[in-house]
Amino acid sequence: MVKMKILIKNGRLIDPANKIDDQIDILVDNGIVSQVTNNIDEALASGEDDTIIDASGLYVCPGFIDLRVHFREPGYEHKETIRSGSRAAARGGFTTVCTMPKTKPAMDSEERIREAIEKAKEVTDINVLPVGAITASDEGQYITDFAGMKEAGAVAVCEDGNSIMDARIARQALKQAAEVDIPVFAHCEDRNLMARGVMNAGERAKQLGLYGILDAVEETMVARDILLAKDTKAKLHICHLSTKTAVDMVKQAKDLGLNVTAEVTPQHLILTEDDVDGSDANYKSAPPFRKKEDRDALIKGLRLGIIDVIASDHSPHHYSEKAEGFVESPFGLSMLETSISLVMTELVQKGLLTPVQMVDRMSVRPAKIIGLDRGNLKAGKVADITIIDPKASYVIDSNMFASKGKNTPFEGKKVNGKVLYTIVNGRIIYSNKDGNEIIIDKDILRD
Repeated sequence: MVKMKILIKNGRLIDPANKIDDQIDILVDNGIVSQVTNNIDEALASGEDDTIIDASGLYVCPGFIDLRVHFREPGYEHKETIRSGSRAAARGGFTTVCTMPKTKPAMDSEERIREAIEKAKEVTDINVLPVGAITASDEGQYITDFAGMKEAGAVAVCEDGNSIMDARIARQALKQAAEVDIPVFAHCEDRNLMARGVMNAGERAKQLGLYGILDAVEETMVARDILLAKDTKAKLHICHLSTKTAVDMVKQAKDLGLNVTAEVTPQHLILTEDDVDGSDANYKSAPPFRKKEDRDALIKGLRLGIIDVIASDHSPHHYSEKAEGFVESPFGLSMLETSISLVMTELVQKGLLTPVQMVDRMSVRPAKIIGLDRGNLKAGKVADITIIDPKASYVIDSNMFASKGKNTPFEGKKVNGKVLYTIVNGRIIYSNKDGNEIIIDKDILRD
């Protein structure tokens, strides 16, 4: 039980769920938002274990939520563990993360979902919410027990890193998901069309002598899954969009009134195929970085609300794996610790997204998609809070990452917007005050 109080004074409270964007104080008492008003008396947080945070000039936001991260445990602990991934989340300002099921063994049963939740509770206060595998062992053949996994705590189901290539099985999965009322996270990628592709199929791939990934690799599966969602009335969430046509398809689905949502990653909002360095496998991403017109369509779609969510798709890998070269190395970037700063720098501070829209896409809407009572700092709500200094700048240094994965193409990039506090259930689990970073693990906390 959290017994301390936290008083956050003089900050700019950005709380889209309650239509607040103003300088307002917040008092947290026993893990719950107690008061949200002006001029809260500091005497209310004067106990020995209480904390007063002067948030002058800072953004105070409902805790950020990442719908797509890979924590790799069990089976691939050399890449990431629940502990190291949760530390990365805390450092990155995320209070809740949804972990993908591509582990070994896969998260494909009620038992494994419960084991993952219990393990997370042992090592972190971060809300670690598993996503269950759609098929046994994530192999695309035998549909798992969605009801059992939901009962155990899974917030969605996903065939992580793959599309189910058999349309009949995909339809059965969406039909069962609709019956159980659990969202389906769709990784839209036609593996047959993808073949040996490693980057976008375009002029840059030709220059580098690399096999390309066609737009159709994504778009054929987006179209199929939207049609199947229409047929089954399932809740479909399309992961990491990368092409203009895919954005157009999502808009059409929404115009038809379908229960379809979508996400985009910070990296796909920033990078294009022209940025890809063929000698640096940290640029190897699935989906790949596309053309400038695709990137611009993603930004426009996000701004207009066609794309609902920004999700990191945090995919850490061991340095030796990324050292194998562009062709042989695995896809993916380590993104949890830089997502907020990159969005602040490349979107908010360039006027492409407002601070309110950023919080909406990284806290409010993610919570709604998975039916989570977060993303809201109204009195009486759980105190998950992210505090950001929008003017603080720093240079991205992967050596400072809490994640085991140092695989970032943004190494050495100067960014603005630094996370200063991550508060989960009324506990300060990360702070960066005057350059002194502290990450607090669950097993050293005491009531």
